[in-house]
Amino acid sequence: MPDPTMSTVELAAGPIDYLDTGGSGPVVVLSHGFPMNHLQWRKVIPLLDDLRCIAPTFPLGAHRTAMRRGTDLSQRGQAMIVADFLDALDLRDVTLVMNDWGGPQFFVAFGRDERVGRLVFAACEAFDNFPPPPARPPAALARVPGGAWLLAQAMRTRLLRHGSKGYGAMCHARIPEDVLDSWFDPAVRDAGVRADMRAFATGAPPRRVALDWSEALRGFERPALVVWARDDLMMPGDHGRRLAEILPNATLVEIEESRTLIPEDRPDEFAAVLREFVLGSAPGP
Repeated sequence: MPDPTMSTVELAAGPIDYLDTGGSGPVVVLSHGFPMNHLQWRKVIPLLDDLRCIAPTFPLGAHRTAMRRGTDLSQRGQAMIVADFLDALDLRDVTLVMNDWGGPQFFVAFGRDERVGRLVFAACEAFDNFPPPPARPPAALARVPGGAWLLAQAMRTRLLRHGSKGYGAMCHARIPEDVLDSWFDPAVRDAGVRADMRAFATGAPPRRVALDWSEALRGFERPALVVWARDDLMMPGDHGRRLAEILPNATLVEIEESRTLIPEDRPDEFAAVLREFVLGSAPGP
């Protein structure tokens, strides 16, 4: 059933659904984690009514329609899809926000960041943490024949949804069942979406390659904001500080009482920090 609040844009990779609040304020594009969608930002977007918020659902496993055959859905390919999305909507001076999934940052290494005015790294993958250690067993399962189907079925269980070895480890708050359904049901229902999920889950670059791509951030001289969670079990605490050191124009903020999904645990604080960063560094009228 189509969602009337969503729009769709056709890319070479396939259709990408997105929520767009509209308005004339600075543009903020909110990317998401694996396998999540725009609802990752449902608590934050209403607090940013003076900004134009765009929340796409990229093909990480919670998308409604499978991508075209042959599409590169590795970390590199996904970063290019993010860049293609900005091109397709002709977005400029974008603030690109990453939480959990850190792959969009790689398009800096590929020279596709011309539409980005600011980068926000919010408790996301960085350096050689692709994927984080807790996510490596599911990625290994996805590699075996039938593994993606088993992973999709596991997403229906309370253990993976709320347990300390599953999504319960990603935030202190309890994520509502209907939100988790929207994240996990597409891969349960659709073999094409499962294939896309498998391609992404098994598409992390080798450690040395990821570190080389990360080095390109030293050349990103536009404003950057690093927001790190104090209680994070997925993203190493020193990665936030390392990002703030290699980015030439970065600000570091550490959030108390939050794990990886800061938009779940501390939406008010995150929205306030993000708004101050965007409005304080956006060009004047």
